[in-house]
Amino acid sequence: MLPWLTESSAERLNDVRDTSLAKLVKSDMLALILRGVLAPGQRINEPDVAARLGVSRVPVREALRELESSGLVVARKHSGVFVRQLDAPEIRDLYQMRGLLDGFAGRQAALLPEGRMAALLALLDDSVHAMTDAAAKHEVQRYYGENLRFHWAIIEAAGNRTLTETYRGIVQKLHLSRLKNLSHDVGMQASIAEHAEIVQALRERDPVRCEALMAHHVGDAYLRLVDATPAMTGTAA
Repeated sequence: MLPWLTESSAERLNDVRDTSLAKLVKSDMLALILRGVLAPGQRINEPDVAARLGVSRVPVREALRELESSGLVVARKHSGVFVRQLDAPEIRDLYQMRGLLDGFAGRQAALLPEGRMAALLALLDDSVHAMTDAAAKHEVQRYYGENLRFHWAIIEAAGNRTLTETYRGIVQKLHLSRLKNLSHDVGMQASIAEHAEIVQALRERDPVRCEALMAHHVGDAYLRLVDATPAMTGTAA
């Protein structure tokens, strides 16, 4: 399960004993946000959340504070808590940081020992095949999910816990900006070709080329998003 597309924890509330209620409530709301059930700009109603999950408002408030610290919601005085809407400069900055992290992960992944490399390449080959099939059928949401799986596999392969946590936070926030564009083809064919190049660089165990391809791929993805989103025109670095 991808960390930014978690399942709802509502059905697990009565089964989990070692996890705090606030963490379970946070997991539930995070899942709703990342699936677009709670849309960017939408107000989160504390009493409704508490009633739906069968908890008091105390863990709901604690969960909302944690979500606010992660940048996914924002509290407005006298108005309530709302799902974040990212502006164009923040999206640009997040893509720039993501490019750095993807590049580092690509370099590290190219240095994997033979057994782990074989497993990674098998997963990536399968992902590229699935993306190609999704693009041929114009299934944009399935393509997008496979795209995330491809990148997360390389991030995990780097074996750096701080990297994975930082990357998770960045991609979760970027996901908010993609929710409105998941029905549109944002350069799928060009992106697939770039993914295939990355896999080849890994297969050839070329860390320098893999780092460059990963970084450029993220940069190109951002530019494609800018081209497809009129409100973001002129924000590219």
